[in-house]
Amino acid sequence: MDILQTICKRRSIRNYLDKKVEKDVIMTLLKAATAAPTAANCQPLEFIVIDDGEKLSELKEKLSFARYNTPIAIVVCGNMKLAFKGPSQEMWVQDCSAAIENILIAATGIGLGSVWIGIYPIESNIKPVKKILNIPEYVTPLGIVYVGYPAEEKEARTRLDEKRVYWQQYEPSRKHRKKDKPIIGHY
Repeated sequence: MDILQTICKRRSIRNYLDKKVEKDVIMTLLKAATAAPTAANCQPLEFIVIDDGEKLSELKEKLSFARYNTPIAIVVCGNMKLAFKGPSQEMWVQDCSAAIENILIAATGIGLGSVWIGIYPIESNIKPVKKILNIPEYVTPLGIVYVGYPAEEKEARTRLDEKRVYWQQYEPSRKHRKKDKPIIGHY
């Protein structure tokens, strides 16, 4: 499968087989994550890999939107001691997001399913994750990636909408269909 096919095949998978993901496969995903770019090469990324059933259950109990049966979870965190200082500190969010996307694409490319569970910036999500995983105050979890052997398959797709593509400059006069979405405390 070429890279564009892999990217289009990447879909949020929420059902997994009851099959262990091998440590070498997890390390492959982490290598992919750390191949992502980081602002000025700061590399503020840290990872917590969870394959313990009790710990996964604790997370699922506290995060109502993350109650899928997954064999592993990878928590992607930004360490503020390693991140930029001052106004550029928030670049850690892009750094961690790029790492998560690399995990998702790599998982798809090697036949695994995955889903991104958003944590940051919602304090009611961050707080229990930090407590359960003993994360210090200077480290912030951006998201959790559930990974496993998929028990479902979804069609490859892209959501390119050419009405949202501009050439040379933005055209504010273009009309878009507005999607009213409720304000919720999680993704």
